[in-house]
Amino acid sequence: MKNLLTVLAFAGTLFIGMQSVSAQSLSQDQNRPEVIAKQETAKISDELGLNGDQQRATFRALVAKEVSYQKDVNGKDLNSPAVKAEKQKTDAALNEAMKKILTDDQYAKWLKTNN
Repeated sequence: MKNLLTVLAFAGTLFIGMQSVSAQSLSQDQNRPEVIAKQETAKISDELGLNGDQQRATFRALVAKEVSYQKDVNGKDLNSPAVKAEKQKTDAALNEAMKKILTDDQYAKWLKTNN
């Protein structure tokens, strides 16, 4: 009887552990704005040699861009004037933010690699 209770307790523990593992994998979705922005920030940081403050500000600007894209641009007809206007507005906001964050040399390099 004691062994049966031990086996049931062990099985219950494994079951609960499996659910928390699957919940953690859901939070690592590659389409989330934070994940996309983190990857892009790492790439930009390597190319431009950003310091810590610049990395944080760049990450925030890229998250804002990705959120706006997912809300207003992604999955919609890019030939639509409204979608084009939203995309241009978002891109202009990102360019303005990056101009404030980066030095002049870094901004020039970023514009070359971004276009």
